[in-house]
Amino acid sequence: MTENILEVRNLVKDYGDFSLKQLCFDVPRGSIVGLIGENGAGKSTTINCILNEVQKNSGKILLFGKDYLQNEVENKNKIGVVFDENHFPDIFTPFEIASYMSGIYMNWNTGVYREYLKKFDLPENKAIKGFSKGMKVKLAFAVALSHKAELLILDEATSGLDPVIRDDILDILLDFVQDENHAVLVSSHIISDLEKIADYITFIHNGKLVFSYPKDDLIDNYGIVSCGAVVFDSLDKTDLIAYRKEDYQYKVLVKNRKKAERNYPKAIVEPATIEEIMLFHIKGELQ
Repeated sequence: MTENILEVRNLVKDYGDFSLKQLCFDVPRGSIVGLIGENGAGKSTTINCILNEVQKNSGKILLFGKDYLQNEVENKNKIGVVFDENHFPDIFTPFEIASYMSGIYMNWNTGVYREYLKKFDLPENKAIKGFSKGMKVKLAFAVALSHKAELLILDEATSGLDPVIRDDILDILLDFVQDENHAVLVSSHIISDLEKIADYITFIHNGKLVFSYPKDDLIDNYGIVSCGAVVFDSLDKTDLIAYRKEDYQYKVLVKNRKKAERNYPKAIVEPATIEEIMLFHIKGELQ
């Protein structure tokens, strides 16, 4: 049985006007878990709770098989974090960051770090304030990958990057989990990237878990039924997850595409993308 590098159980964080509500999901070793949801759904709050940047109200978070507050310093040495904003002083150069990080991470490896700087074509002696956003993100990845981290946590790290840089980063993430001992939790609005690399999709809406499923199960099983009013009225409502009424037809999200193809031959049944599944839950009429 695959070991979970991260387990979240019944996580609650209440801000008054917003709260995470009994959130549960796992990140198994050797996997990439995509965390999706609209702005304000609770993705960043979830990540901040895992990193103990904000204190949860209740629930359990296990990192590396232990409560996340046990051996917190050791745990943070095993985690690489990349956010969508630069958290390094702008006056620092990548060379100076290496010296700084060697005093923070027990397993810091300057040789590996310099290899990533070369791979990413980043100058060692140029101040970060002169870097583009893409260069700053690549620098953050170089740091995250240079201290023997077992878990990478990314919060919108690739937003605003050009497709070439994003593709390079996706390849790095896939390489990172190849040995089945590492894992990645990645929050992203770029759903097409997650469709390429994620093993699991965890979907949060309004602070609640909608689902946490293997990505292939979603792509293989979910479907969208396009039909007129007569066929829509005849649909078994237990087959429906959500629907949207358009000018001349209904669009219906179903969990079992093959069953829908058999039962409704007069309707058009097509595969659903991860983005379409998310949008139906957010904007559609739920059953």
